[in-house]
Amino acid sequence: MPILNAIVHRIETSGDAPARLVAAEATLPPTDALDALLEGLNKAYHGKSKAWGHFRDATQSAGSEPASPLAAELGDYLAERRDFVALTREFAGRLASLLDAHLSVSGDLVVLDTRFGDARFLTLALLHHREGFAVDEALTVVPARQLNLAQMSLAARVDLSQWQRGESRQYLSWTRDRGGKALAEGFSGLLGAVEGVDAGGETRTLLKAFSDYVEQEELAEEASREKTSALLDYASDQASRGEPITLEELSEVLDEQRPKAFYEHIRNADYGLSPEIPPDRKTLNQFRRFTGRAGGVSISFDSHLLGSSVEYDEAADRLIIKQVPKQLKEQLKRK
Repeated sequence: MPILNAIVHRIETSGDAPARLVAAEATLPPTDALDALLEGLNKAYHGKSKAWGHFRDATQSAGSEPASPLAAELGDYLAERRDFVALTREFAGRLASLLDAHLSVSGDLVVLDTRFGDARFLTLALLHHREGFAVDEALTVVPARQLNLAQMSLAARVDLSQWQRGESRQYLSWTRDRGGKALAEGFSGLLGAVEGVDAGGETRTLLKAFSDYVEQEELAEEASREKTSALLDYASDQASRGEPITLEELSEVLDEQRPKAFYEHIRNADYGLSPEIPPDRKTLNQFRRFTGRAGGVSISFDSHLLGSSVEYDEAADRLIIKQVPKQLKEQLKRK
């Protein structure tokens, strides 16, 4: 992934003193270390719980919430009316004020403008330090300060290509900080971000659509298990790369012989899903199928149904199915 521009600004906090911005005066030269940092940064960011949406525009502004300053500054940067140093320094200054109010911890703001294929991204991440160790040329153990990629409480990513095309309302993502609601809201306000899609809700709806599809197709246990694995592998891979689940592409993955089958099922049933869905890792990890066969009885159901449509009474060794499938119900009535 070629790095077009990269810079680091430091924000220092000390006791009761106001946060101090130590701004870089120039962009970083390309190095192998910078490439490795980008790779690690992307991996860490993709693993974070995130919100997805877009910049607030003038039509959405009201009262104390103006259109996104960052969006306006980014537009000037892309039009070559503002350089990368000025763009990032102004954002770093606003971030320093936010940290001064909510988080008294120093950190380095890393900003990267990168290109991958036809897509271009802007990534911002506030990274903190951790104390580590290194071995010097004399083979002596020495202390070493390291950027802590795992401790990334504030970070955001803009798909600049999608934003410029104006075809999406999901081009902006940002981390949901678990440390405090005020800080999280302050950061989204700093970005001028508007949440446009509920990644967890969309992913749950997709998995519900898949469960309905498996039931409708009356798939054998093995085929059902294979398709579930294919769905989770594809969705997890997209999440790892920070890319959305594309419904048409997923449909092709699920059935090469009938590549449109699942996609048409979703459209015909009108689940209200967008063509592209940001994957939610937590929801995906909860979605597995329980299967078992013994004494002429074969049972298979999605794990997220346990506790709702299906209950397991461990003491009595009983499985209680609350919503019997329609076709099975008709067979039982005839018997």
